[in-house]
Amino acid sequence: MKNKIIINITVLLFSLYNYCNAQSINWAGLKQEHRHLVNLQLGVDYGVIYGFGYGYRVKSKLPVVLNAEFSVPSGNKLLDDFKTKIGAHVKVFEIKKMAVSLNVNGIFRRYENTLVSLSNFGGNANVVIGYYSPKWYLNGEFGFDKAIVTHFQHSDIYKNNFPEVKDGWYETTGGNVQLGMQVGYSFNISDIYLKGGKTIAQDFKTSPTIPIYIQLGYNFKFM
Repeated sequence: MKNKIIINITVLLFSLYNYCNAQSINWAGLKQEHRHLVNLQLGVDYGVIYGFGYGYRVKSKLPVVLNAEFSVPSGNKLLDDFKTKIGAHVKVFEIKKMAVSLNVNGIFRRYENTLVSLSNFGGNANVVIGYYSPKWYLNGEFGFDKAIVTHFQHSDIYKNNFPEVKDGWYETTGGNVQLGMQVGYSFNISDIYLKGGKTIAQDFKTSPTIPIYIQLGYNFKFM
């Protein structure tokens, strides 16, 4: 019972900054010569979160951008709390100026406080549907984030109060669903976008500690 409570707490802790680093792409503004994308992000949920990302456009029939991202909350030591993602963003369907894309990533994240250090492997997937023009775009997104397995390293303070606690790897019991919107403006070789939405547990009954997310982002595209 105690382990189940701890694992549920883990899901809530990671939900605090699940949604900062998710690159937004204007497919209509992404030209053939744009092979590389550098992304900067500023997110606000329980605090300020900074993110950096890089994307590489692959030569293929379907538009595909391979991406890697890193984010960290402000005011923390760099390696205490952070999140990394690696994956791909694919435009799977397009009709006129409407498009559907899928963004899938593997995730590694770390959280530490005075009681425990948590290292987690997980994944997320987002379906994005919207309107795209060379100058601006508007879309909605539906995503799911899963913390698959987490390593617990408890502090001496925690072990003094709960001597029976065991360090090690634990499977988590759930994930979080996100529902949101994105709006962006493209000019020259740049995109500026704003995204926001609501987060809820996968049972659609429980809300995380912070139920909403907001993110401001900038993309720089070059050959």
